[in-house]
Amino acid sequence: QVQLVESGGGLVQAGGSLRLSCAASGRTFSSDAMGWFRQTPGKEREFVACINWSGGSTNYADSVMGRFTISRDNAKNTMYLQMNSLKPEDTAVYYCAAGRYYSVYSRNYNYWGQGTQVTVSS
Repeated sequence: QVQLVESGGGLVQAGGSLRLSCAASGRTFSSDAMGWFRQTPGKEREFVACINWSGGSTNYADSVMGRFTISRDNAKNTMYLQMNSLKPEDTAVYYCAAGRYYSVYSRNYNYWGQGTQVTVSS
């Protein structure tokens, strides 16, 4: 069974940091692009960051550029999102995803995790 499992979410004060992890199992994702998306109640799921199969290319939403860093360790079949200088507007459920195409669009990802809550207090 193919699974993506996020961890590392929680409650943090504004200005703080969190590191999310996305552990893949069931098959290797070393040839897949991977991404992070987030969603708040009543809103569409929005792109946060993505990384190509090798980690050599990354892309970020303007809202997180310079504060978040996406990375991956293919030997561990794991992806990360380092989030610094967190703001209350970063509060959301964060989802990791994997797919064939390096893309900012959620429709291009085939595999999804269950999500992890990130709450940033002011």
